[in-house]
Amino acid sequence: MIVYLVIFGIAIALIFDFLNGMNDAANSIATIVSTKVLSPLAAVVWAAFFNFAAAFIFGVHVAETIGKGIVDTSFINAYFILSALLASILWVYMCTKFGMPISVSHALIGGLIGPGLLAGGIKALIMSGIVKVLLFIVLSPIIE
Repeated sequence: MIVYLVIFGIAIALIFDFLNGMNDAANSIATIVSTKVLSPLAAVVWAAFFNFAAAFIFGVHVAETIGKGIVDTSFINAYFILSALLASILWVYMCTKFGMPISVSHALIGGLIGPGLLAGGIKALIMSGIVKVLLFIVLSPIIE
């Protein structure tokens, strides 16, 4: 049974990654391709390299906040992760289908908060991490 859960979890994570790439990847390379500075293939390789290199150069602070700073890890199990991914996928898909603006990262955070509330109520949530995310949702367009 656990093997099927792992295979299903990987499939769901790949669907989430596909939707993430579909929504976010084009933003990072659209200008460089449309201005013909790079070919689409070269732009994708360029973006992939720097996305990979950034983890080593700048660290994984955002991933740590999402992984450990939104919900107390003692409440997280395989079903929790599947629920968070399925909720995120549904939200991203529906927003994309209806042409609504979307942030896949924010969908994932919301997808984590929902199962967190169901698993342990408000005590399962790490409010300092949620406040940090909410603060930078507002500040990031200003800082950028």
